Amino acid sequence: MKITIITATYNSAATVRDTLDCIARQSYQAVEHIIVDGLSTDNTLEIVKEFPHVAQMVSGKDKGIYDAMNKGLKLATGEVVGILNSDDFYDNPEVLSRVMTAFSDPSVDVVYGDLQYVKKNNVYVVTRNWKSGQYKKKYFYYGWMPPHPAFFVRRKIYEEVGLFNTDLRSAADYEMMLRILVRHNAKASYIPSVLVKMRAGGMSNASLKNRLRANREDRKAWDLNELKPFFFTTWLKPMRKIIQFITR
Repeated sequence: MKITIITATYNSAATVRDTLDCIARQSYQAVEHIIVDGLSTDNTLEIVKEFPHVAQMVSGKDKGIYDAMNKGLKLATGEVVGILNSDDFYDNPEVLSRVMTAFSDPSVDVVYGDLQYVKKNNVYVVTRNWKSGQYKKKYFYYGWMPPHPAFFVRRKIYEEVGLFNTDLRSAADYEMMLRILVRHNAKASYIPSVLVKMRAGGMSNASLKNRLRANREDRKAWDLNELKPFFFTTWLKPMRKIIQFITR
């Protein structure tokens, strides 16, 4: 069974080598790595060309990262799809092997795990620990969500539920996971282990203004799926991040 990993890049030369290298070192061999580039002006594409495992590399103008992810989904041929950002990397060479072992159960639609934020300039220092825990549908109503880079989905599920909503600037991944797990009741399997390391520095929490905008988008994600959260649901979501800093 093949897994497709989609990586969107744009002027990612400073970090993309780690992303490429972590996939090249995976013990699981049936991997299709697709790079979707937004017309980088640095040497991102030259670095990508150094890695023969990359199955496809396309470069062209896009409407942002979620549009790039959609391009990757349209190109994917693996039975399972994962999305790994160009400044993220898998924790160890066995990550995809563990993921695909979980998908050996034909009833499983989604596999997810944990994630650690690390310092941008020192990836050996953990700044935040995102421990997902076992999934229950009601948890979304209390601000829960799994980390998107550690979220793997059968391609047929994307074919059923559709692509990322590019009208959302920061919450399209949240909306997609809400759509898959809550609206469409996909069956999820949790791997209680760190799968992904992510360099710190998120857009939605960079300022109060951004946080308020992200909160409005989170609420819109529920509306788009014709779901009704509690009045406190979208405020509990960022509050959960505080706990992740404390428990690192």
